Amino acid sequence: MAEVDIATQAHEELGFSRWWQIVAAVVMMALVSPYQYVWSSIQEPLANDLGVSLPALGAVFTLYVIFQSGTQFPAGWWRDRHGPQTMTVVAGLLAGGGYVGLAYANELWQVYFLYSLGAIGVGIVYTIAVNTAVKWFPDRRGLTTGAGTMAFAAGSALFVPYVRANATVSAFASVLENVGLLIGIGVIVGALVLRDPPDDWPNDTETPDKNKADLISDPSQTAQSTAMNPSVNRTPQYTWDEVVRTWQFWVMYAMFVGISGANLMLAANLIPFAENLGIAAFIATASATVLPIADGIGRLGVGGISDRIGRERSMIATFSLCGIGLFLLVGMGAIGSTLGFLGAVVIAASFEGTQYTLFPSVIGDYYGEEHSSTNYAILYSAKMVGGIFGGAAVSWIVGVTNWTTAFLIGGVLALIAGLGATVLRAPDTEA
Repeated sequence: MAEVDIATQAHEELGFSRWWQIVAAVVMMALVSPYQYVWSSIQEPLANDLGVSLPALGAVFTLYVIFQSGTQFPAGWWRDRHGPQTMTVVAGLLAGGGYVGLAYANELWQVYFLYSLGAIGVGIVYTIAVNTAVKWFPDRRGLTTGAGTMAFAAGSALFVPYVRANATVSAFASVLENVGLLIGIGVIVGALVLRDPPDDWPNDTETPDKNKADLISDPSQTAQSTAMNPSVNRTPQYTWDEVVRTWQFWVMYAMFVGISGANLMLAANLIPFAENLGIAAFIATASATVLPIADGIGRLGVGGISDRIGRERSMIATFSLCGIGLFLLVGMGAIGSTLGFLGAVVIAASFEGTQYTLFPSVIGDYYGEEHSSTNYAILYSAKMVGGIFGGAAVSWIVGVTNWTTAFLIGGVLALIAGLGATVLRAPDTEA
C-alpha cells in the first residue's frame, strides 16, 4: 500500500519514524504560543512594572503580527534551500531571548523592540513547523498541519494559569524569565530532531508510467489522486514567482485576509466585546479560556477531516460556520443569554483558525512540497492585512459605530471567505 511505502521510505531516510518530526514541531509551536495568546495576560503587569498606561503598549501586538508574518518568507526561502536546523536554532535564541529580555526591560521602547525580536523567532518556528508536516506527510497533510497549528493555539492554555497566578510586579520578572528560558531551550532541542526529505522523496516505486501520464493529462485530479497514492510525485513543483501568477493564489489570498481578519478580531477583542454587552465577568473569563482550546481542537479535527473530504469543501464549511458563530455571538449578547454567548464563542472559535491548517495543505496539494515553505509564506503575509482589520480597523469601527457592527462585519468577512472556496481547483498547467 502507498501509505506503508511512504512511511517505510521516510524511516529509511531518517533512521526513525517520521512522526517524531511532528512531535518536535508540535512542542515548538506550543512553546512559542505565548507571544500571540498570552499577551493579553502580560500586558497589564508589564504596564504596571514600567509605570506606563495600558494604551502605551497598544501597538506592541500590531508589531508582533507584522514581524511574525513578515519573517516567514525569508525564513521559508532559507529553509527550502538549506534545511530547518540552523534557522530553528536562531528562532529559539530570538523567541526565548525576547521573553527573557522582557524580564529586565525598564523602558517602553525596550518592550517594543524585544517583543518584535521575539516575533521574528515565532515566525521562523511557525513556518518551519507547518512545512515540516507538508514535506514529510503528503498523505496526511491536513492532520499533521492541524496538529502543529493546534499546538500554537491551545498550547497557551498551559501558560496562562502560571502567568496569571504570578502577575504581581514583584514576581513577574521571574515569570517572564522562566517562560523565556523554556521557550529557548525547548526550541533548540527540537531543532536537533528536524530534517528535510531529499528532493526526489518520496520515490515512485509503485505506479506505472501509463498511470502517471494519465494523471498529468488531467491535473484537476491531482489533489485527490495524491491523497490516494502519495508516493507518486505528480504535482508540479512551483516556485513562488510561478505561484503568484496563478489565479488560485489570489483567490486564496483574499480568502486568507477575510478569515484571518475575523480570527484576529475575535482573539484580540472578545473580552472588551463581552464587557460592552454586560456579560458577566466569569462568563467573559470562561470565554477567553475556552477560545484557544476550541480553536486548537478545531484545527486538528478539521485537518484530519480535510484529508478525507477535500480542502475546498472543508473551507466552505468551516469558514461559513465561523461567520455564523460570530452572528450568534452578537445575537446571544443582544438578548443577554450568558450560556448562549459562551456556546457561540465555542462555535466561532472552533472554526476561526482552520485556515492555518487548510491553506498550507492546499499549497502543498496545488503547488508541490519542494518550495512549500516559501510558497505558504507568501500566502501567510495576508495575515498582516487581516491584522489591520482585527486591530486598527475594528478600533475605528467601534469608535464611529459600536462593537456589534464590528463583529457583524467580521462575520461577513468569514462568510465571503467560505464563498471564495467554491471556485478553487488545482492549477490546470504545470509550472
